[in-house]
Amino acid sequence: MKKFSLMLFLLLLVFVLPENGHAAAGNSKIYLDGKELTAGQNVPVENVNDTIMVPLRLISESLGYNVGWDQKSKTVTIEQQGKVIKLVVNQKIASVDDKTVTLTTAPILRSNTTVVPIRFISEQFGLNVSWDNVKKSVYLITPGSSNDNGSSGGNTENGGSEVVPPVDPSKNLTMVNGVSFSENRLSIAMEGNSVPKVTVMTGPDRLVVDLPNATFSDLFGTGQILDPDLNGSLEVKDYPDVSGVRYSLYSTNPYTVRFVIDLNYAKNYNVSVTGDDSKLVVIDLNAENTDDTTTQPGNNGRKLVVLDAGHGAKDSGAVGVTGKYEKNFNLAIVLKTAELLKKESNIDVVLTRSNDTFLELKERAAMANNLKADIFISVHANSSGSSSASGSETYYQREASKALANVMHKYLVQATGLSDRGVRYGNFHVIRETKMPAVLLEVGYLSNKKDEALLFTDALQNKVAASIVSGIKEYLGIK
Repeated sequence: MKKFSLMLFLLLLVFVLPENGHAAAGNSKIYLDGKELTAGQNVPVENVNDTIMVPLRLISESLGYNVGWDQKSKTVTIEQQGKVIKLVVNQKIASVDDKTVTLTTAPILRSNTTVVPIRFISEQFGLNVSWDNVKKSVYLITPGSSNDNGSSGGNTENGGSEVVPPVDPSKNLTMVNGVSFSENRLSIAMEGNSVPKVTVMTGPDRLVVDLPNATFSDLFGTGQILDPDLNGSLEVKDYPDVSGVRYSLYSTNPYTVRFVIDLNYAKNYNVSVTGDDSKLVVIDLNAENTDDTTTQPGNNGRKLVVLDAGHGAKDSGAVGVTGKYEKNFNLAIVLKTAELLKKESNIDVVLTRSNDTFLELKERAAMANNLKADIFISVHANSSGSSSASGSETYYQREASKALANVMHKYLVQATGLSDRGVRYGNFHVIRETKMPAVLLEVGYLSNKKDEALLFTDALQNKVAASIVSGIKEYLGIK
């Protein structure tokens, strides 16, 4: 099926723009509803890291937005009728009405003008965008205008134009924020009311999961791989039932996000959807029978533990004295712990991330809350301005979590052999917003050369993983 997407347009531009990375510098033109924008058009359309960039002030002021610039913080502020957009030069994180938005490429300065990804213009200003390769021109079309005829003024007869459709806010699309596969379960994090539809396919065997009225959020692209056509995949290892997971923006008319679980043979499954605004969809391949009953981990009488590997993807966390990333250490500990917990017949385990994925703090907490977990454990490594700082510490935020913190810390210190820095109060989001006993483990200090070297050994990681399991079992009263 032919798919149209914002990123398809960007891919086309990557191939048709000149090899020096600029789109006909000095000759490119920008049109808004058929009228050429000339004021301040001394900055050309540009290809930066395979992302098409356009001058922000030129477009926003032509649309009637007020544009402000703070030289000290390198911040652009755009306002119109109560809508406020803030972008910072060289930073991918932007603010739209106080909501965080991640850009594909950070804004940059060109001749005292800020240029931004064309996708940002399309999504935040509600425009249709097209590129005419013959005329080297960008066409911006306001939906409903006399020029909004589907072609956006581009040269479509010779294939020189592609349209970038904006996401219409009135459609109330569900936003897909993340995906992971662990414990033979596909977990999809989303915000919205989409109801998943699962279809069993054969030749080859696979499960197709469609999320109608949904699209990928900008957050998804920062944590998972998305190619320019909004397709991607998860590598799945050590699960005999599954060879891989694929996903795509399957359609924009109507909007549909599709996940495909490629099976090695026919497999039963169950589907669960938990949560209110932030939802978690779980396709569980551990089911004995396929039926309409919604199940989730922990519903079988076993205790449910959620393990959270701090940071991930673009968020590296602390960086060690030799350049090692905290995010990699955290994930290694969580994966080893999960493998040990699989052997426990009375415990189910769910990971907030099982690969190098970025999740917002609120999504980590929401996942545990939606699943009604019994315990939440977040794994981290510390850092300090002093290279002499060393040792292990455990944090809790609510009094109901203190008993868990004491037990977990006892085993953690035994495993690391590092200085005992104690059980401490900490007002961290993931242990504050979770509703079950929750702790945050700071295993050691990456800013300390000896700690860092120790933390990245298999021997230490295996000991820490075993200590986490021991602490969980003692706290839950499981022998």
